[in-house]
Amino acid sequence: MFASILGLMVGSATAEVRGTWMTTTANEAISTPANTVASMKRLREIGLNTVYVECWKNGYTEFPSEVMRKAVGVPMKVSASPSGAVQRDLLDETLNAAHRNGLVYLGWFEYGFMAAWKDTQNELRARKDWLSLDRNGKDVAKNGFVWLNPLHPDAQKLLLGIVKEAILKYDMDGIQLDDRIVWPYIDMGYDEFTQNLYASEHGGQRPPLDPKEPEWVRWRTEKVQAFAKRFVREVREAAGKNFIISLSPGPHPWTLDNYLIDWPAWSRWTDSPTWDEYVPQVYRMNYPSFERDWKEQVGFMGDRNRDLVAGIRLVGDGPDQKAEDVVKHPSLTRETQSGGHCWWYSKGVLEKFSGEIATFYDVAKNGQAPHPRFGSNWRPAPVVAQPGPKVSTWKANLAVGKWRMIGRFGDSWRTISTLTVDRPKMVQVTAAGAEAVEFLVSRR
Repeated sequence: MFASILGLMVGSATAEVRGTWMTTTANEAISTPANTVASMKRLREIGLNTVYVECWKNGYTEFPSEVMRKAVGVPMKVSASPSGAVQRDLLDETLNAAHRNGLVYLGWFEYGFMAAWKDTQNELRARKDWLSLDRNGKDVAKNGFVWLNPLHPDAQKLLLGIVKEAILKYDMDGIQLDDRIVWPYIDMGYDEFTQNLYASEHGGQRPPLDPKEPEWVRWRTEKVQAFAKRFVREVREAAGKNFIISLSPGPHPWTLDNYLIDWPAWSRWTDSPTWDEYVPQVYRMNYPSFERDWKEQVGFMGDRNRDLVAGIRLVGDGPDQKAEDVVKHPSLTRETQSGGHCWWYSKGVLEKFSGEIATFYDVAKNGQAPHPRFGSNWRPAPVVAQPGPKVSTWKANLAVGKWRMIGRFGDSWRTISTLTVDRPKMVQVTAAGAEAVEFLVSRR
């Protein structure tokens, strides 16, 4: 009876993705372990259910990677926030903080094939044979970045390697790539490897100097699509079915015209598993522009509209979104019956528009929104362990299943181990140096 009354008091929010991207750039949300803990807690309080957290940036993984150690000799390097860089396993730290608060977590491999900023010299940029070039032999694309060649087998092996390595090591709910899985720009592809490959399939004729020549455009577009199919297939094999493979491209057809990625067509593959989620970055300075362009994206997706999630700009280069227009954006995604929305980026949610967004969600009245793929209890609250009879021992009553044991060391919650419980029981574990211990349900 009491539970029934509570059900009447708190509404049932409709399932939708309520996400945000989390980055080390231009904010402090995940700059330290303490900030990570506070940010994840606050995001959940506001009413979000999903985070997309950077873990591959500026040519380095932000988790210890044997793949990267073998490839470039640097296993990990966390990018600096404005206050500086704190070197630690950022993926593990943010994953644990997210799951402790019931948030779905996707590792955001933001940089894809992007290797370095134009003014940066790093280990990947030193691999000249891996880089994509323009017809003048320059390695900097018009967007100001240096990119790995998306057709080079070693570059493909590297990207797939770090993604699958993370999937095997961490209990993530999914991964996301941007449109940096394709070409740096339409005028790139004139490196020796690509030109020779093209010539081998065109009777010895090398690519035309005009980067917009139709056959040259078609060939490059189809080549990256072939790798995208391979990427999804291999990630699905590594991760299993309860795992989101997400793509966050720019709006169509702009990305097709500039980066040669026809992502709406990717949603209609019949000869390969497809991406589960598409989050186009419809970043517009005002609501009318967003409304126009979002409706276009919905039209391009057809019957995959429920897998379409709007990337919404709150802050960034240029003026912030107008406060009175903020909630109009997710309201439109509900009108179009799409899959939800994702805010660019957490600085806007936490520092600029937390009041507007929290009022819109109204968790006190409506409850938390279930994730459309995982429901409302995919990441339940942790089981808190109590001190055991001996020093460094901890005990907890656990149900049947697989569990991830995490410990608090200073401000950081770190994964200690996993264990499988075959019957409900009190377990006792050892966690040297931990100031607290909790158990999270493991889905891997």
